[in-house]
Amino acid sequence: MQSLINQLRPGSVRTVKVTGFDGADVLVQLVDAEGGAIEIGRIPRQEASTRRIGHPSELFEVGQEIDAEEIGRWREGQLHLSARACEIPALRSFLLALEPGQVVAGTVSAVHNFGVFVHVDGEPEGLCTGFIRVPDLMWGWINHPSEAVEAGRRITAEVIIAETRSGQVALSLKALQEDPLIRFANQAGRILTGPITKIVPFGVFVQLAPDVVGLLHLSELTDDPAETPDQLVHEGQLITVKVAEVDLQRHRVRPGAAGGADRT
Repeated sequence: MQSLINQLRPGSVRTVKVTGFDGADVLVQLVDAEGGAIEIGRIPRQEASTRRIGHPSELFEVGQEIDAEEIGRWREGQLHLSARACEIPALRSFLLALEPGQVVAGTVSAVHNFGVFVHVDGEPEGLCTGFIRVPDLMWGWINHPSEAVEAGRRITAEVIIAETRSGQVALSLKALQEDPLIRFANQAGRILTGPITKIVPFGVFVQLAPDVVGLLHLSELTDDPAETPDQLVHEGQLITVKVAEVDLQRHRVRPGAAGGADRT
């Protein structure tokens, strides 16, 4: 995760001059403070603008100077840049002022099955910059983000990363909540009984404590041949397991067999 965050951090801003187009990419010359050309660069089509356009020539013309953010080198060292990262100066300034780990407040704008959009306090008017992925909503298992938040709710969240190229702030509600696995760590080696919350082809998820779920593999359910877990158990069924391991680093619990299921 940290490696990905490092890749998404804003790069240096360069002044470039548009020299032409290669298909849907924009070819540019990097210029120095005196206006002299330094090297040739490229703005890929998807980095040209946040707006929907048919071709970058709708926005740029040959000879025009623009600001663009460095995003890396490809094609034998050619520098690639992003114009969209510098397209709205007020948005870029807002995003650059946010640091990973910073706590911000905002209002939930919309809730979808893939995540939650948030109006972050202080963002430029007319924009919605915050986004929370489903895994960053809470520690416990949820079927839909609406179980955690609803539109219009005021929230406090931690900044994961502010991305100038996407114009978004990745946020986490979970980061400000106590990790339930820390309290559960002393349960390693104990025998526990809990309900099956979900069945997957290779095993079942078992609720072992509030917001603590472990995956019991199919091989631990029975010594007899079975192709799928639903041939043996059903959701909601209580099952007794032994907590074989609590891995805080990987944030997972590994339960093992402990005398079979309580078929109630």
